Amino acid sequence: MAAATQRYREFRMPDVGEGLTEAEILKWLVQPGDTVTDGQVVVEVETAKAAVELPIPYDGTVREILFPEGSTVDVGTPIITVDTGGPDEPDGAAAKAPADDASDEAGGAAAAREPVLVGYGVSTPSGRRRPRRAAVPAPGASAANGTARAAEPAPEPEPAAVGGGQGAAGRALAKPPVRKLAKDLGVDLAAVVPTGPGGVITRDDVHAAAPAAATPPRAAEPEPAAERAEPTPAVEPQSLASIRERRVPIRGVRKATAQAMVESAFTAPHVTEFVTVDVTRTVRLVERLKADQEMAGLRVNPLLLVAKALLVALRRNPEANAAWDEQRQEIVYKEYVNLGIAAATPRGLLVPNIKDAGSKTLPELSRALGELISTAREGRTSPADMRGGTVTITNIGVFGIDTGTPILNPGESAILAFGAIRDQPWVHKGKVKPRKVTTLALSFDHRLIDGELGSRLLADVAAVLEHPKKLITWS
Repeated sequence: MAAATQRYREFRMPDVGEGLTEAEILKWLVQPGDTVTDGQVVVEVETAKAAVELPIPYDGTVREILFPEGSTVDVGTPIITVDTGGPDEPDGAAAKAPADDASDEAGGAAAAREPVLVGYGVSTPSGRRRPRRAAVPAPGASAANGTARAAEPAPEPEPAAVGGGQGAAGRALAKPPVRKLAKDLGVDLAAVVPTGPGGVITRDDVHAAAPAAATPPRAAEPEPAAERAEPTPAVEPQSLASIRERRVPIRGVRKATAQAMVESAFTAPHVTEFVTVDVTRTVRLVERLKADQEMAGLRVNPLLLVAKALLVALRRNPEANAAWDEQRQEIVYKEYVNLGIAAATPRGLLVPNIKDAGSKTLPELSRALGELISTAREGRTSPADMRGGTVTITNIGVFGIDTGTPILNPGESAILAFGAIRDQPWVHKGKVKPRKVTTLALSFDHRLIDGELGSRLLADVAAVLEHPKKLITWS
């Protein structure tokens, strides 16, 4: 029996992030009847953080897909069953509880060996069972006969000969619950005609012999439909506006983003400062770097130098790279920078981060930035890439926007908005000339960064972009 219980395996929705409670099934990659192997990706799901491919942890044949595409499933819920082979048992054999203690223990051990992914486990039944009470023979009945009946499960009622309800000493044969029922209904067991095997009186026998007054009242018959018919509520006519509206459930990345922004806006006191800067020299440096052999094949654009400028500014103002621990009432100063880059994707706004970005050279930073953005747009960002950010850059300039007041990602100290670069008249060396100009906006947590520190940080970013040679002197 233990081997049979292992034939049909349930693969459960894992927690692929930290504390996620649900995920949406995006696409099934297998169908019932398909053969699968251990480690094969069978489904794509979308969590509140990213789209994730889930591998199955055993070999077999897909038996049933339990949820269609588009369903939102709680973590720990079975989503697919697989036939892993073994003895040919009837369907559902794995779900039936064994009848004896030894089978129970074997079943518990089998459940404990169920392979699972990180994030959930198999519920293991307790190995302890409530001891059976020793059978006490009824007065006048033989000890062997009474013990045997106490150990047997309640048999199904079967037709029996009339008049078999008396034991050897004239006592009616009935189990304690049946005796209590007879007492509650005022039925004399000696007068009841038994129908159970061996002349045992059943609950149905007691109810049949109960006086009419003691019989529980029946529920009132429902009124005919014609008599209790209620007027059909009037259908509210649709307005012209509602006909031209489209409603989409809030879930996945957009739901998580909304919750995070509300949490951030009402938890961290935001302050935003702005600076307009001449980035003509930075634009020229980008063109020179594109022709540099060391940067061949890499993504080189103004965003790369903005990221480098922010990293240099944080090195000069390390107190700005911190986090607020509300539970411990501590400020956590970080000696590493996980630089988040906001990326617009078909699934919504994602903010993966480059781990330890402050220690990377310009070519390394360019390579990491290119991989991060490409992966996000393809929907392959892993939950690990979304965790642990310290500061973020949002490049709103690609949409032709000059500036804005960005909202902090929860747990981060600052976010820098990089606006569009435009040709504008600018006083340069005492003369008005057309220059490449942009506006930077820095939002920061005022619990961590006061006005002086925030101003120094933003001024240093602007100084590097105006005079890129500071990348050498300040690095």
